[in-house]
Amino acid sequence: MVGGILFTFYQGSNLDSNAKMWRLVADLMNDLGMLMDLISPLFPSAFVFIVCLGSISRSFTGVASGATRAALTQHFALQDNAADISAKEGSQETVATMVGMALGMLVARITIGHPLAIWFSFLSLTMFHMYANYRAVRCLALNSLNPERSSILLHHFTETGQVLSPKQVSSLEHVLPIQLTPWHSKKANSLDTKVRLGTRISSFDEMEIKEHLLSVASYYTKAKYLLVEKKGIVNVIVHKDSNGADILKSFIHALVLANNAYKSKSLHSDSQTWMENQYEVFIQKVKSLGWKTERLLSSPIIWRANWIHQSATEKND
Repeated sequence: MVGGILFTFYQGSNLDSNAKMWRLVADLMNDLGMLMDLISPLFPSAFVFIVCLGSISRSFTGVASGATRAALTQHFALQDNAADISAKEGSQETVATMVGMALGMLVARITIGHPLAIWFSFLSLTMFHMYANYRAVRCLALNSLNPERSSILLHHFTETGQVLSPKQVSSLEHVLPIQLTPWHSKKANSLDTKVRLGTRISSFDEMEIKEHLLSVASYYTKAKYLLVEKKGIVNVIVHKDSNGADILKSFIHALVLANNAYKSKSLHSDSQTWMENQYEVFIQKVKSLGWKTERLLSSPIIWRANWIHQSATEKND
């Protein structure tokens, strides 16, 4: 139980935006928990420790699988029939469990008294289960925009002027934690890792934020966000009145800024020009291919700021 609570505390806000990845991780952690239970009798001195690790692994599975199931059910509920989809998914899972129990009893009867055959059956079936889950998640083409999918779409659009479909993007996005992804694959579409959404304004010192506002405030007079580039990271300061569309726009703007970080000296000017000339074209093409552009699936934005735009012609008494 404690493991599930800790997992929710540290990763709960990421389950919506990375539903595919955490669905796969949940299955892998469940397999790992079963493996821990099976090997625990082989190490009597560490029996309790190994059993506890298996229990923690399964607690992660319970939280991640339940949360991602809800997110994926919404994707399949094309007619707002989430309850119907959930009921049918539960029925399919029950049938699969019954068939699995029957086959499991058959395999247990065949391999009884043969430890090597038992371990071979378990390991081979577990590997097949992991591969099947990986392929299933790979086939899932979500049409909601999260940071990584937005980065892939924008990168392709700036290179070719065309927008990828949800199915095409699904073959490019990561379905494993970034730490387990090969280095060359990380490098291919890592633009979203250079953007920090919802930065706390107090994380900058007073002089730093004043200098930034004096130099770039004119580029954000009509926007409900501010972009601050610092040490290769684009920080997005979100206005307290910004809505879902504003947050999506701020993130796309930050991606454009991050993409130009090593290409141009006038970052804010060039990125603002791109936003004025290309953003609406990009959004319309994205929407025409079935993408949902109402909001960006990201971690909840806790820190917001408030500021008032003042015309240069206005004077204070």
